[in-house]
Amino acid sequence: MASESSRDNNKKILLSPPSQTGLEEKFLKEVLASNWLAPVGPQIDAFELELSQYLGSNKEVVALNSGTSAIHLALIQCGVGPGDHVICQSFSFAATANPIRYLGAEPIFIDSEQDTWNIDPNVLELALAECQKKGIAPKAIIAVHTYGTPCRLKEILQIASRYEIPVIEDSAEALGSSIGDDPCGTLGDFGVLSFNGNKVITTAGGGALICNDKEQKEAIIALARQAPTPGRHYFHQEIGYNYRMSNLNAALGRAQLVGLAKKLDRRSQIHQHYTESLRSDLGIKLYEVPDLTMKSNYWLNCICCNWKELKLDLEDVVSGLANQNIEVRPFWHPLHLQPSFNGAPYYGNSVAQELQQVGLCLPSGDQMTNSDVDRVVEALHLLITKSASS
Repeated sequence: MASESSRDNNKKILLSPPSQTGLEEKFLKEVLASNWLAPVGPQIDAFELELSQYLGSNKEVVALNSGTSAIHLALIQCGVGPGDHVICQSFSFAATANPIRYLGAEPIFIDSEQDTWNIDPNVLELALAECQKKGIAPKAIIAVHTYGTPCRLKEILQIASRYEIPVIEDSAEALGSSIGDDPCGTLGDFGVLSFNGNKVITTAGGGALICNDKEQKEAIIALARQAPTPGRHYFHQEIGYNYRMSNLNAALGRAQLVGLAKKLDRRSQIHQHYTESLRSDLGIKLYEVPDLTMKSNYWLNCICCNWKELKLDLEDVVSGLANQNIEVRPFWHPLHLQPSFNGAPYYGNSVAQELQQVGLCLPSGDQMTNSDVDRVVEALHLLITKSASS
């Protein structure tokens, strides 16, 4: 995907920028020539079909304008409404939980486990038992595959089955990740994908909802197109949304999907190069998938480091690397500690908080060369050794 070149220390190394396959212009020109410039058209149908074929399941796919929209519509399909409760991982981006509040429902946040950084099945079971004692029946569980690493979904599905709660897989970061032979997003009752500009493939903003059958798909499409009443013009029996992906964006997605295998291969190579280059003796621990049955897409390569022991502040590390034209990001701020979710119930210990204090996401875009990776590693090593010697 990327060729080696001489070191350019002025080049900006971004976290996970979009990359083109070379087919984008061809697909976009076809749309422009056809004048299908609307949230309906043949490119949308083709993109949904090709996504479904890539996932290799009997599931249906609905192309939408964002992953957030997909979570919102999945929650509606689960019957979530005002006053209901939804189980949600705390260690995630805010878009995972915002749709819960769109519907007037209350999130119940669950801590992560140490191994996968995803929802802890043991804490989930404890939370559901407590909910049952209180007479609370959560309407859905949102399980996240954080940074491309699969959660322990089979255990989560077993627990959810006992309590008869549907599971929504937030696979926004996990296209190309899998659990055994099953792609992330296909094991739960619903799966969510994101095609934001920083994801493995992009539609320049977009997402998809994976569902079980054509009947569900048609219901979701109706909601995403303002919920029209069949056979009656401009008559609506329920609230709908303007969530459908455009034909133009779908064409871009089709071009990107052609190059997905190469993109995933390159990200795996980048991860391997980080593995070989980062110095553990400096206290840097590169995250590795803990279970051989799990496969990560390596959307982002993540490290943990006790910055305080190294006399460094995490934000100073971020700004220090930014001064060298290298973009890194701290980990997600736990949602149960966000002012926007003040007062929401939380179950667990402090894994999510501890991760946020020590974690750093490194550049991982598939256009990175090995020289780019070396530059990131050397800059990080230099920051640490300078601080240690001061």
